Amino acid sequence: MTVFICGAGPTGLALACGLLQRGIDIRLIDAAAEPATTSRALAVQPRGAEVLDRLDALGDLPQRSITTMGLTFHDGARDLVTVQMGRNPVAGSNQSILLVSQAEVEAQLRQRLSKLGGTVEWGVTLTGAVASADGVHVTVDDATPTRADWLIGCDGAHSAVRKLGGFAFPGEAIIERFALADVRAHLPIGHDGTHAWAHRDGLMFAFPLPGDNLWRLIAPLSSDDTDVLDELHRRLSELLGSTVEFDEVEWSSVFRIQRRLADRYRSGRLLLAGDAAHINSPFGGQGMNTGLGDAENLAWKLVLVAKGLAGEQLLDTYESERRPVASEVGGATTLLTRMMLGGNLLTRTLRDRVALPLARQSVIQSRVRAAGSQLGVSYRGGPLAPSGRRRVLPTGITTDLAAAHCGDRVPDVKCRLADGETAQLHRALGGRWAMLIPDGCAAPAVQRLGGEVITLVADVPEPMLVRPDAHLAWRASRAGMGLDGYLDRVSLHR
Repeated sequence: MTVFICGAGPTGLALACGLLQRGIDIRLIDAAAEPATTSRALAVQPRGAEVLDRLDALGDLPQRSITTMGLTFHDGARDLVTVQMGRNPVAGSNQSILLVSQAEVEAQLRQRLSKLGGTVEWGVTLTGAVASADGVHVTVDDATPTRADWLIGCDGAHSAVRKLGGFAFPGEAIIERFALADVRAHLPIGHDGTHAWAHRDGLMFAFPLPGDNLWRLIAPLSSDDTDVLDELHRRLSELLGSTVEFDEVEWSSVFRIQRRLADRYRSGRLLLAGDAAHINSPFGGQGMNTGLGDAENLAWKLVLVAKGLAGEQLLDTYESERRPVASEVGGATTLLTRMMLGGNLLTRTLRDRVALPLARQSVIQSRVRAAGSQLGVSYRGGPLAPSGRRRVLPTGITTDLAAAHCGDRVPDVKCRLADGETAQLHRALGGRWAMLIPDGCAAPAVQRLGGEVITLVADVPEPMLVRPDAHLAWRASRAGMGLDGYLDRVSLHR
């Protein structure tokens, strides 16, 4: 079986790595001539870091990232409030938020891809796709079509796969013109956190980037004919109360902030993931992380189908689980963007008189960190965890494995491998299922998962089956059925 992946950004690379590590053949193309060296995405949330860790692709990114980070709101030279975002790992995880360029994340994933025997075909454009009941004929650069079993669109907001497959992509523009520039400058503010100022033309942000005096400046443009650098320079100097100098400009861009969501994620043999399926405001740092979650969710399901361990209907659960997450993220980031930018008197009043005072409270800061981490994503009440009430993006994170419900992400606990060595659960998964058993307990038989399951000893009250994406699949006391009944229920059969 071959999975054809269009788009070598974080989502496509993560999907390719997830398939290759379980022995599934892939072909990965990208229309760009070479890898990107700049990017708009900056934040790897704890959940995104966990996905990379399970792919063995995290590497030294934490050491090369800014991890101690706060968001400070200013009124001129006066500090109003600082929200701490990444000082320590979020409870239940070993990962912190990482402030690092998407280009660095992609480079790390390409290294892992290479070790797994994969490559990216650069400068190759998808021009046609004709699906049938048992495969899809893919055309690139108008050459002779080649056959694949599945075609996955990870090719961004202007996805060719989405257009060829006839997927609708409804949504709205939130901000028409937004300026961005990465500059080196000596600014009279701390480089260990993000800074924001209210301005008559909207909020301005300065994000620290790894490197000496390297900053990302972001602000809405006041008019269509405004020069990006001149506008950012003028506005920042005005807000800081002194003229700043840009020592070097690494790159600049103008973009629109949009919110869009595909009407479906699967059409026969074609599926969408990442920005091809959903785009949202960059405020909150959720886009790349949602795409990484898509890739991991889809990868293990494709593996089971490819190996004859599940029917194709399992792939329908990819949309059922991931599309609600994207919808929730889109709604939350849109609300955050409109509140932060203060486009009218009401939103400015709510921001300045309600939101900012509340942000001073430690309990609110904790909830903001938890929500942004995506560690609270749960599939309770979905097709693979039907016994629970629907719960998509709560701020509560499961930190006690014994308290986990089916569908919840499980914490990264210590386990004992078959050879007696200890390991962290998430790294031990490696794209496989895990049957966790108490010490001295016999492991339930799970032959129906073939070689895609491992047995680990952990501090658990009863046998618990964990999915490859670190979500709890089954436990006897809360699944409402035996293990075989669960596997039947979720269609994990030929």
